[in-house]
Amino acid sequence: MRRARALLVILALAGAAPAAAQSAPAETARAAAEALRAAARSLQDAEGARDRVAALSETIRAYEDGLAALREGMRRAAIREQAIALVLDARRAEIAQLLGALSGMPQSPETLLLHPAGPLGTARAGMMLGEVTPVLKAEADALRTRLEEIALMRALQESAAQTLAEGLAGAQRARTELSQAMSERRDLPRRFAADPDRLRDLIEASDTLDGFAAGLAQTEGPTAPENSLPGDFAALRGRLALPVEATILRRFDESDAADVSRPGLVLATRPLALVTTPVPATIRYRGPLLDYGNVIVLEPAEGYLMVLAGLAEVYGAEGEVLSAGRPVGLMGGADPRTAAFLDGASNRDGDLRTETLYMELRQGGRPVDPEPWFTHDKD
Repeated sequence: MRRARALLVILALAGAAPAAAQSAPAETARAAAEALRAAARSLQDAEGARDRVAALSETIRAYEDGLAALREGMRRAAIREQAIALVLDARRAEIAQLLGALSGMPQSPETLLLHPAGPLGTARAGMMLGEVTPVLKAEADALRTRLEEIALMRALQESAAQTLAEGLAGAQRARTELSQAMSERRDLPRRFAADPDRLRDLIEASDTLDGFAAGLAQTEGPTAPENSLPGDFAALRGRLALPVEATILRRFDESDAADVSRPGLVLATRPLALVTTPVPATIRYRGPLLDYGNVIVLEPAEGYLMVLAGLAEVYGAEGEVLSAGRPVGLMGGADPRTAAFLDGASNRDGDLRTETLYMELRQGGRPVDPEPWFTHDKD
């Protein structure tokens, strides 16, 4: 009985959260688990898809979104649990006082009959208990809801390990199959035949990305996709999706900690994230360049170049024409182990984005601020 009263007092002090708020972490985690199951089905269907590259690209994105959502659900659950613990710890003395007072309350009708004030005291005590009982019942109902929520959170945490393991393995399998499909495809049209010797000479003569891009822009001959006009591409300003799910780490010409600024965007991405072309474009260059790691240079229209640098793996070949949304590579890093994934969520790390992609947009041979061209969360 005293333990039950103690729980009621603790609930009253902690405060009962609205039902919608209580269910948010659970609903997020459930939806994420279903998204991962749907991604697994999509991976199976991709084996017989007519456009296997497109199917696998969609599958990888589905895995990425599902894993991020599951992590967010677990993060919210951890935050709620920590918040309740902090409230209870801050009111420990008050809880002790209230428990002492409650322990002195009569616990049976026989005790009321022996009230020292006689029948009047007994009547008053009965009235007081009659007023307190509905309050205690309401608190008991709220406690039951909270305890059910806690049990659900713990069940989700226990099942998250298996769900995560399957999701991480499925995502890696999809990436491997995509890389294989990209190496085997032979159906992409080519706008021009690359000149390896000329590219090699240009790389050797360039000591900066700016110099390389400027030299590449001066290449003669038709290289942009057919029917792709500068005006058509300019009309897409403000409507393009970022080439990867990311947040902006540094903006155009913004200095970093070493007081170095670059004429492009530094994007923070998840490990092994899929990178796609946001617009139909011709591959002008792909491969290692200076200290930028793997670089891919796309030409969406005559006079425009889009530079993506810092990829771990790049797809395609110079001269190939890509449609919007086609994969161009993968970011580096490694999928976290399931335990590390859960530990990060419990530590409120949320959606960790540890890899960086550098993006430049060039018009007429000179870099312009890419940010106004893209839709993204304003971080």
